[in-house]
Amino acid sequence: MKIPKRIQPLVDEGLVDEVLRPLMSGKEADVYVVRCGDDVRCAKIYKEAEQRSFKQAVQYREGRKGRNSRRARAMEKGSKFGRNEQENSWQNAEVDALFRLADAGVRVPQPYGCFDGVLLMELITDDQGYVAPRLNDITLTREQALEQHKSVIKDVQRMLCVGLIHGDLSEFNVLLDSKGPVIIDLPQAVDAAANNNAKRMLERDVNNMTRYYGQYAPDLLSSKYAKEMWALFESGKLNPESELTGQFAESDKAADVDSVLAEIEAAFDEEQERKERIREAAEG
Repeated sequence: MKIPKRIQPLVDEGLVDEVLRPLMSGKEADVYVVRCGDDVRCAKIYKEAEQRSFKQAVQYREGRKGRNSRRARAMEKGSKFGRNEQENSWQNAEVDALFRLADAGVRVPQPYGCFDGVLLMELITDDQGYVAPRLNDITLTREQALEQHKSVIKDVQRMLCVGLIHGDLSEFNVLLDSKGPVIIDLPQAVDAAANNNAKRMLERDVNNMTRYYGQYAPDLLSSKYAKEMWALFESGKLNPESELTGQFAESDKAADVDSVLAEIEAAFDEEQERKERIREAAEG
């Protein structure tokens, strides 16, 4: 097939030998299957900011460290230089997160580097060598749902232990290979310690996965893994070996009404975005 313009420099540099076919087109990026020597990999081409439909990006960028104070100031001011730095930050966030998470034992695609807005990474396949399906495209037994939910929650726990939260985790960005779930799409990964939205995003990630698996194993729906995990994280007691129970005793302190209303409004917005993702997936 014709080589996409953004991949041509990688071909010229010998990083990619052949573009085999398009794999998918999403709200943040277009993905192609490419050959690199004897290996078949993915090339993820990030879309420019004005082409992306990802919403509320500012919430995800909060707490990300600029490489130096000049760049950080430019990003805050929104100058042309600053916008370029924001794009670099957005694109590099995923490859940085993938390397950190792979080192932490989280099941993510192996990254090979990001070159001018093109991320080369492992192609996740099933046991027959075909591209692995997304969770929303398959049907599970109760036993499979319980086993996979446990695996995903453990990976979310490992992520939090290295200070990261996916931020947009759902059945649409988890693949299933022969060994179980593989988490993908991390350009919006959140700094758990520096982002004021971190707790809410962790709860949304965990609740999205629990709701998905709960349709096959309804007893999961009453679990409170996110609250339990966050409480351990805040107290400095969370580690990769921590045994989670899914149970959590709520505080009996008086509720902060303003915060509750803000949570409700945020939950409504998130539900609308979830419905939009489902609609886009159905149309795709």
